[in-house]
Amino acid sequence: MARRVGRSRFGQETIGFLLAQYVRFVQRTSRITTIPEDIDTAVAGATPLIVAMWHGQHLMVSFAWPDAIERMAALISRHEDAGAQAAALQYLGVTPVRGSGGPPDRARYKGGFPAMRELLRQLESGVSVAMTADVPKRARVAGLGIVTLAKLSGRPIAPTAVVTSRRIQFDTWDRASLGLPFSRAVVVVGDLVHVPADADDAAMEQARLAIQQGLDEAHRRAYAMVGATDPGANLRTA
Repeated sequence: MARRVGRSRFGQETIGFLLAQYVRFVQRTSRITTIPEDIDTAVAGATPLIVAMWHGQHLMVSFAWPDAIERMAALISRHEDAGAQAAALQYLGVTPVRGSGGPPDRARYKGGFPAMRELLRQLESGVSVAMTADVPKRARVAGLGIVTLAKLSGRPIAPTAVVTSRRIQFDTWDRASLGLPFSRAVVVVGDLVHVPADADDAAMEQARLAIQQGLDEAHRRAYAMVGATDPGANLRTA
């Protein structure tokens, strides 16, 4: 019964509203440090951006929303279990775009093609977009989807990590975490990654590795600044 309610439209909206209020409370009660110190200056002239994250960071994206970014959209899975996350993002002012990456033979089922078109439309209209760089069940392995989006849109990718000193750490495939109130929060934005419009396979792979390394370094620095070690640091080798 509870599972059916949680998957209903009303249940997802209710859970999403509560999640959004909780994230706002964590943000209001936390002391936030950003690297670089002035993110607005660092991304000046580069917006709209493609904000890259590892899985498990969707709800924390509002922490990394500088004044330079007026509007934000985020890619969220079409799976019914992700409905509450999509609703939460809407309450946080982020436009959810439903779809996800994966093998080409499953792209249509997972909504990858329509989602790519919508992300391109959002970027063309001046909206920055946030999306995970790793595909489901392949933690910390950047896929080519985000690289393709950058190539087609001409927009740079910003590897980003958000970590709180007090958090609930989940033993999931992506080592997702949920920040707790009254924390020290650290937002790290790495060097921007640019993908040329004429990028060949070798250049695409180089950009993919640059995103992967940028996210690894952003997470390493963020966790180090709160006195912790990134619990997902070894997931790729595992």
